[in-house]
Amino acid sequence: MEHYLDNSATTPILDCVLKKMNEIYTENYGNPSSLHEKGYLAQKVIEESKKTILSTLTPSGSSFTSNQLIFTSCGTEASNLAILGFAGSKARNAGKKFIFGETEHASVINCAKHLESLGYKVAFIPSPKGKLDMERYASELTQDTVFVSAMLVNNETGAVNNINEIASMARAANPDVIIHCDLVQGYMKFPKSLFSSADMLTISAHKIGGPKGVGALYVSGKVLKLRALSPVMFGGGQENGFRSGTENVAGIAGFAEAVKYYSDHSSKITGLFEELNRQTRTMLGQIGDERIVINTPESEIRADHIINVTVRGIRSETMLHFLSSKQVYVSSGSACASNTNSRSHVLKSFGLEDKDIDSSIRISFGVQNTKEDVDALVSGIQEGLATLSSRRK
Repeated sequence: MEHYLDNSATTPILDCVLKKMNEIYTENYGNPSSLHEKGYLAQKVIEESKKTILSTLTPSGSSFTSNQLIFTSCGTEASNLAILGFAGSKARNAGKKFIFGETEHASVINCAKHLESLGYKVAFIPSPKGKLDMERYASELTQDTVFVSAMLVNNETGAVNNINEIASMARAANPDVIIHCDLVQGYMKFPKSLFSSADMLTISAHKIGGPKGVGALYVSGKVLKLRALSPVMFGGGQENGFRSGTENVAGIAGFAEAVKYYSDHSSKITGLFEELNRQTRTMLGQIGDERIVINTPESEIRADHIINVTVRGIRSETMLHFLSSKQVYVSSGSACASNTNSRSHVLKSFGLEDKDIDSSIRISFGVQNTKEDVDALVSGIQEGLATLSSRRK
């Protein structure tokens, strides 16, 4: 029996999503840009999906328009569109300041480095214990700060940033500043009140039981009014001119279906993640081995679906492969960075020593997980400690 605990990398697709996508593939397969009925029906699917998703992103009771959601191929593309699309929207942005957290996802960090290579003024803020260093952040804010990007939930540690405070401080320096939030790991797991101050939000379908190959960027009315976003892909002008290319209608419908599932089961999912987190922490503590260190802080607001653990003395890849042999699947960090040999920039900024970074694993829960999965995980770590330590002697 497999025990999949790498849900921050991707989640198993939900049955209801698969059913909805199959319906689109077989019955509603038209190109949404076509002018005949099949095209109209496909476009209608996109518009209905936008309404479903936008209702989970905008402040309660507020109105929204369909051009405030731009479908992309993934979260990475959505963040690229937000950052590079904003930078290129006005020539004067080249002389202004952009601020990013050090622990952002690679799709954000590498965009920031690209801007820096082009001569933009870019500041990176450390994140000790996973949260933005607010004193350092305050010292970097200036009147010419035009863009700030901070993720709600860190994909490697589960640490949670206060997006509303980050936005408030930035707007005190420059009321026209644009706030971007990578919401991928927190979407449908946290109330929208925690990120309501953001002007742009990156989300992804496959982190909540939807299909791979579908992401989206939410843009506020402020962004549209200021014309603070320009396309980075050019072609037929789909998605109101912001993202050309034939839309993935089935994937978009699947995304909306996953959102409906999480909305309908919100309390149950929250309770499940809380219980699995509590069980994991308790059982790892009961092993009584000081080599096991839980890095993810137990703060008042936390992402219960992610736990980062160091197993000192055993390289993360070694433990990962040992657990895999027991059909227990975890991660040694971000899946998007797994093909590089560099140490995690997230855990470096977090404050871990190199030897502990090299021995850290990420456990992440999904809606399909049960107590038995945690039992298998903890048993596997305990057995791995005994087996792999003896091999080193």
